[in-house]
Amino acid sequence: MAQEADEDKDKINAKTTTRVAGEYFAALNNHDLEAAVAMWRPGGRENVRGQVDTTAPQGVRDFLGGIFSSFPDFAFEVVETTVQKDRAAVRWSAKGTFTGEPFQGIEATGAAIELEGVDILIVRGGEIVENNAFADGMTLARQLGLLPPEGSRADLGLKGAFNLKTRVAARLGASEPEEVADGVWLIRGGFPGKTMNVYLVRDGDGVMLFDAGVASMAPAIARAGAQLGGITRVVLGHGHADHRGVAPSLGVPVLCHPYEVADAEGDGGEHYFRFDELNPLGRALMPRLLGEWDGGPVEISGTLEEGDEIAGFKVVHLPGHAPGLIGLWRESDRVALVSDCFYTLDPQTGRKGHARVPHRAFNQDTEQARASIRKLAALEPAAAWPGHADPVTGDVRSTLEHAANTT
Repeated sequence: MAQEADEDKDKINAKTTTRVAGEYFAALNNHDLEAAVAMWRPGGRENVRGQVDTTAPQGVRDFLGGIFSSFPDFAFEVVETTVQKDRAAVRWSAKGTFTGEPFQGIEATGAAIELEGVDILIVRGGEIVENNAFADGMTLARQLGLLPPEGSRADLGLKGAFNLKTRVAARLGASEPEEVADGVWLIRGGFPGKTMNVYLVRDGDGVMLFDAGVASMAPAIARAGAQLGGITRVVLGHGHADHRGVAPSLGVPVLCHPYEVADAEGDGGEHYFRFDELNPLGRALMPRLLGEWDGGPVEISGTLEEGDEIAGFKVVHLPGHAPGLIGLWRESDRVALVSDCFYTLDPQTGRKGHARVPHRAFNQDTEQARASIRKLAALEPAAAWPGHADPVTGDVRSTLEHAANTT
């Protein structure tokens, strides 16, 4: 009876969330600012990645009102809505013309804009309490004429730190999810070459994230999670900037190993990085890239240790690269998801290659990292999927043992 009552409650919540999401986007499309604002609970958080982080009612009113006054013909089209309990993932497209008031200090140019994005609304008691929205700010900047057309000579020829940021951002993004094992999907993203790996693991009716990639992957991850039933929680293989990037924006519980909590909630382990161990190019680029990738500190809601079970996998502690680095091991098909236990690329060039020990510049203890690779090899995985680039398959044990013993 209790289970039936919970299921009925979930259905009611989903029905309410569907109604609120539909009415909210209808109000936005009608430019009915006060109707849209009235659907928010006072103090509710509006977080549009890279643009605004504010609260209802006045912050939401100012943000939405600014869009409508700058783009008088701004129109939304809801492409797809996926609802799970109190969350609605709304994928949308929008068009408008910049003929109105200045937008973020920029005078109107008459430019036509077309955008796509995803809003993840959280609805409780018939009110919106939080929205995490993701849109392509780089595309908007190009359409407004603030940046050169992508791939143009001006775009490729810009110099300096601003151009570094532009070129990095232009190559960000993520792939569509690909199923790499039973109930396990991989999303590849980030700069360079989409070598950041995020895994979605079947977790009841939804999916759990193992590792959270870089911040620019948020729209693709949110969309894929919604399509697969909703993101239930995040497990961090470790807390470095390029593995926690999306976690703060998802509004779900985040777990990691106890030894990793301080770094996940702090500087992402940067206090033990040794950039001087990199080549001159790496020393120049890596601190900037880490800043681009990072979604910031994330609140940890629980911990996992060696031998714990989660979503059909067993936790394996693999310290060295990070003190609390963990992998997930499923004995039934001998699949291992192992974060940065090993690399299959050169982090300074982005070139893919053979399995190797993570670069000493980013390791908390390189000799311990070698021991963890041997520990993983002893499990004799059929496939070992790392936090970057490509998996190790075939004779996995021999490949990993060779990597552990190679300087």
